[in-house]
Amino acid sequence: MSKLSFILLTLFFAAASAFVPAGQVSKTTAFMPSTALQAEDMYWEGEYPPSKVLGPIMSKMPSGLLGMISILCLGSCVYSCVQSGVLQQEPDALQTGSWVKWYYVLGSFGGPLAWGTHVAAWIQRRNGM
Repeated sequence: MSKLSFILLTLFFAAASAFVPAGQVSKTTAFMPSTALQAEDMYWEGEYPPSKVLGPIMSKMPSGLLGMISILCLGSCVYSCVQSGVLQQEPDALQTGSWVKWYYVLGSFGGPLAWGTHVAAWIQRRNGM
């Protein structure tokens, strides 16, 4: 019981110390990051952002390819949801949880990916790529 008490007490003090005001911060630091490691400003004016907001890989992809990736991701999501619905119709599937398959769960992530890639395709199309 003393180990459990020690762990709980340590967790309590760790959580409480997160809300204590920080002490005096020194102005000198041993490590100064170079300007190459600092993030770029991603502010833009106008209706759509520049391609650089998509990152180093997607900013070089044409909008047609991003559109095709979006369609594939959406198809994966729809197929996974439909097949999960079919499996739910089996007897006792909801009680036992046998309708939950890892590959259908993985395929359901295609929905958010489809949304993101279609927005990336729109950005690229507006930027002439």
